[in-house]
Amino acid sequence: MRSGSAGTTLAENADTPTVLVVADKLRVREYTSVMVKDTGLYNVITARSGEEAIQMAKATKGEIRVLLSEFRMAGMTGMELAAELTTQRPKIKVLLMSDFPTGTLVLNEGWHFLPKPFVASQLSALITTLARPDSKSRFAKAK
Repeated sequence: MRSGSAGTTLAENADTPTVLVVADKLRVREYTSVMVKDTGLYNVITARSGEEAIQMAKATKGEIRVLLSEFRMAGMTGMELAAELTTQRPKIKVLLMSDFPTGTLVLNEGWHFLPKPFVASQLSALITTLARPDSKSRFAKAK
């Protein structure tokens, strides 16, 4: 992996699935991207805003398998970002994370939600289910 500007990490291996991690808070972005990178299974691209994520996605030639984004961010929300990116990249899987204390969250069909706080094994299992649907994740649907 090589570092890009504005706290981004640019994907190097075209054969490895890519995950786009978006969070406006540096600590959340770093923590989450390290969890994904530490699996050793994914390239990771990071962005600090929805607008930056759209630019990173446009600059990325290969497939981005998963968008992992904060639900609430300054400027463009995670839902707005997901709607934009799924229009540009219809195959991208969406995983939104948030620390909503209570209430109901309605997502578009096929989008997923990860409540915070979470542990690395939860994130890894969900990312694997989305990015590698043929894998043996315990969250994968029975065949």
